[in-house]
Amino acid sequence: MQFDPIETEQLPLRFNLTIMFTFLNEGYFALFLIIALGLMLGNVKYKGFSLDSSAVIFVALLMGHWGFVIPEVFQKLGLLLFIFTIGIQAGPGFFEVFKQYGHRLFVIAFSLIASAAMLTLAAMHYFDLPADLAIGIFNGALTSTPGLAAAFEATGSAVTAVGYGVAYPVGVIGVILFVSFFPGLLRVKISQEEKHYRDQLLEDHPGIINKIIRVKNQNIAGKSIKELDLRSMTGAVVSRVKQAGITFAPNAKTVLQLGDILKVVGSEEAISRMELLVGEPVNEDLSFDDRFEVNWMLVTNKAVVNKSIRELNLTAMNATITRIRRSGIDLTPHPHSRLRFGDKLLISGSSQEMVQVQKLLGNDDRRLSETNFLPIALGIVIGIAVGAVSVPFFGLFDFSLGLTGGVLAVALVLSNIGKTGPVLWSMSGSGNQLLRRLGLLMFMSAVGTSAGSEMAEVLTQNGLSLIAIGAAITILPLILTALFAHWFFKMNMLSLLGALTGAMTSTPGLAAIDSKTETDAPSVAYAAVYPLALVLMILFSQLLALF
Repeated sequence: MQFDPIETEQLPLRFNLTIMFTFLNEGYFALFLIIALGLMLGNVKYKGFSLDSSAVIFVALLMGHWGFVIPEVFQKLGLLLFIFTIGIQAGPGFFEVFKQYGHRLFVIAFSLIASAAMLTLAAMHYFDLPADLAIGIFNGALTSTPGLAAAFEATGSAVTAVGYGVAYPVGVIGVILFVSFFPGLLRVKISQEEKHYRDQLLEDHPGIINKIIRVKNQNIAGKSIKELDLRSMTGAVVSRVKQAGITFAPNAKTVLQLGDILKVVGSEEAISRMELLVGEPVNEDLSFDDRFEVNWMLVTNKAVVNKSIRELNLTAMNATITRIRRSGIDLTPHPHSRLRFGDKLLISGSSQEMVQVQKLLGNDDRRLSETNFLPIALGIVIGIAVGAVSVPFFGLFDFSLGLTGGVLAVALVLSNIGKTGPVLWSMSGSGNQLLRRLGLLMFMSAVGTSAGSEMAEVLTQNGLSLIAIGAAITILPLILTALFAHWFFKMNMLSLLGALTGAMTSTPGLAAIDSKTETDAPSVAYAAVYPLALVLMILFSQLLALF
């Protein structure tokens, strides 16, 4: 869109208008203008509802309708940054879904997204909807921006963004209404579900406590901790030993004697087993003397990432890891436990050797906020190359992951691997969030303006029917999947609703159910399903494009 400066006799005014119109003709100025206006609109809340970042695409559609154009290079760059950072963040969680939660969450996510895709196909057939428009409605109804990115790449049509823009508000509101009223319709009390969740959580993940125990079993006297294999036999860790009046951090070679006082750390059940094996609990202070200390240390040295505790061989430094804190959760360390970048370790040991332990682990909190751009650039290059590979599919068509699928698949795999040689395939939380959000805003601005010119025609011809189709694609799969999971899986209602909002990648929906409970049940299920839903939405968007 070209603007001509307004003629005026007032030179300063004419000069200012000339500069302003020159700016409006520049793509980068229009880009950040759209982002700024979109974020301002997204911050507006009405009865708890807001569009958040997705407001940018609505501003972009309107600006595109008025003739603004964002260069395509911003769209591609934004797409690459957004998809790669999502994969890096979701990688470990994506694979953990299968390890920790079994098939139930996969079935929920797959059932909801697959049924929505089938409804989309039906709408394409019965209402004669163009594929590019229908795929946009599919992603808008399921509030999936990553799916929109894949759909836009697969269709190459700006109309996809129009469909997304039509269905997205219905999708957001539909999910919020569903999670608000579904428990009441089934007469499920949230308070009872909270109690059941806490009881199950305590059973599955018993809290870590500590207790002081005196050695009274003659059968273990004179044997080393390694010979007794106390950790494997009981599940608890001996963190301190008081022997001959001296308190110290034990190692595998420490020999126990009758009358020794031990401080053991573990679950209540593990400590009970330790009592049966070792002796009786006593009330005694087991503070270290000046030669020993206990410190929390951060794993920030790339050289130790992915190594097991056994490989670290801290016993050679007269130090013992007694606890691992990962993502706010305390874990009991085992010899086979592998360290992740950012783990926080509770270590007891000799004061003289503690400096060496700190040097080995890194313990530099500044590293947690740093962002190394080499893995980002290298990962995106590999992803683009993988996405360009085309594989014949039974002679019917050639299948390729494409730009979106290739970058996402590579990011998922690399982040799960963690480290390759000197390259650490991870990002700081703040760095990931910044690049992901910037990429998303750039992509939505560019794709929105390219679709804006066609928005009025599409809405004039099919506006109400498109909204109705989007509502059906949102609500029907939610109802069917929720009833199936409730009756057959007997899932806790809070976890079920969290899983459903994760499958819909709906943060507003999660916020709606989170406000009804003091537990983290919805957010845990949401986080487990979310990465899987991202991948499924991208795959189904590409499959729908084939039709």
